[in-house]
Amino acid sequence: MDTTIRIYSFGYEKLKTYLFAALFILGNLLLPQLCHLTPFGGPVLLPIYFFTLIGAYKYGIYVGLLTAILSPLTNYGLFGMPNEAMLPIILAKSILLAIFASLFAFRLKKVSIWILLAVILSYQVLGTLFEWAWMKDFSLALQDFRIGFPGMLIQIFGGFFVLKALSKI
Repeated sequence: MDTTIRIYSFGYEKLKTYLFAALFILGNLLLPQLCHLTPFGGPVLLPIYFFTLIGAYKYGIYVGLLTAILSPLTNYGLFGMPNEAMLPIILAKSILLAIFASLFAFRLKKVSIWILLAVILSYQVLGTLFEWAWMKDFSLALQDFRIGFPGMLIQIFGGFFVLKALSKI
C-alpha cells in the first residue's frame, strides 16, 4: 500500500517555503481550536502535530521546522494553548516530528501506513523521553501514549490519506 510521492524541499531563501509554512501554520491554528470544542480534545486528538506532519513530509525540513516552531508559539500567543508548562514539550515533539517526517520522506520518496507509523513512533518515543527529563514524571510523559492514541491514529491514517491525495501534486 505504498504510494510514490513527489517530495519538495524549498530552502529558506524561497518564498514558497514561507507560503507553504503559513498555510500549514494556519491549519495548526484552526484544527486545535476545532478539537478543543470537545472535552480533552487537545490531549486526545493531538491536533497541533497534524499539519506539521503533512508540511514536513511533503515540502521538506524547512517548511516542517517553520511549521513546528511557529504553530505552538502562535497558538500560545493567540489562545494561551498549549499552556506555558507544556510549551517546551510541544515544541520539542513538533521539531522531532518535522525532522523525522522530512527524513523518512526524503529517504524513501513514498508514503505508507507503515512509514507514517515509524515517523509517529520515532517522534513520540524521543518526545516522551524529553518530556520525562523535562517534567521529571514518567507517568505524565506517557500521556500521549495513554490518552493521545486516537490522535496518533489520526496522524497515521489521516496523514496517509492527505499525503496520498497530494501525491500527484
